[in-house]
Amino acid sequence: MTRPLPTPATSSPQRTPLDAVTGAFGYSGAAIARHLQDAGRRVRTVTGHPHLAPAGTEIEVRPLDFEDPARLADALQGVDTLYNTYWVRFGRGGLDHATATARSRTLFRAAADAGVRRVVHLSITHPSADSPYPYFREKARTEQALAEVGLPHSILRPAILFGGRGVLLNNIAWLLRRLPVFAIGGDGGYRIRGIHVDDLARLCIEEATRSENATLDAVGPERPTFDELVRSIADTVGSRARILHVPARAIPPLSAGLGLLLRDKLLTADEYGAMADGLADTDGPATGTTALSEWLHGNGDSLGLRYANELARHYDQ
Repeated sequence: MTRPLPTPATSSPQRTPLDAVTGAFGYSGAAIARHLQDAGRRVRTVTGHPHLAPAGTEIEVRPLDFEDPARLADALQGVDTLYNTYWVRFGRGGLDHATATARSRTLFRAAADAGVRRVVHLSITHPSADSPYPYFREKARTEQALAEVGLPHSILRPAILFGGRGVLLNNIAWLLRRLPVFAIGGDGGYRIRGIHVDDLARLCIEEATRSENATLDAVGPERPTFDELVRSIADTVGSRARILHVPARAIPPLSAGLGLLLRDKLLTADEYGAMADGLADTDGPATGTTALSEWLHGNGDSLGLRYANELARHYDQ
């Protein structure tokens, strides 16, 4: 049963109910913006891709200009809650995870200067400043940057997202539909604990009503192993691919080779290493309600029909 969404508090009765979402025309940002609008909120986006705004959108559009903090603060004027989804999945050109941390710090300071009441920030499960993986290491430093700014905040830590325009499960399904063989690194026993993107959006909006700081995992109720997940997707889409276990060291070059053919980044060595190390799983209670298995069962007809190109979505626009 779907719970009604709470209405985020405003700092005074006179304040216009306006919220800001980074990247409201992307994936998780779009889900958050949609749920805010359904709750009767006015939404502004700060985005690096303002040209992606659909015709007739009711979302206000402002530039995500990290090079001009004053302009960024101006873009956040009048905002009650900032929902921050900004990050980079992998380094490309001069943009890497450390740069994303520095940019996030600029964003948080701009939010403070603009008088934003609260920040709801998306992080990752198991961030650690000592992590061997730059993604997780810089996510931890970004969380620290938010704490140092001093704004009231909630930090939500998802592992993977599914539903909507999600990339990972769709592209696994796409490969299973088309390849005769699908390779799994090692025994595939590492677990994946995803959350539906709409559950994440609802959780974000609930967290905006808090007054105290909070940090919690954003995870669904199921924790399949990667092997179980791949076989479930194969069954769902009617794949005849042979699923093979290969040495873990074979996965990065195999993924890189497929990526060259598809002109995309399928899975980086760090992403595979983190997953195999159990960083896409948690032991804590579920904060989302949508079961991955049920979602797969209901979406098998459409899953993986088209390839979702990550580079085209985020870099070639």
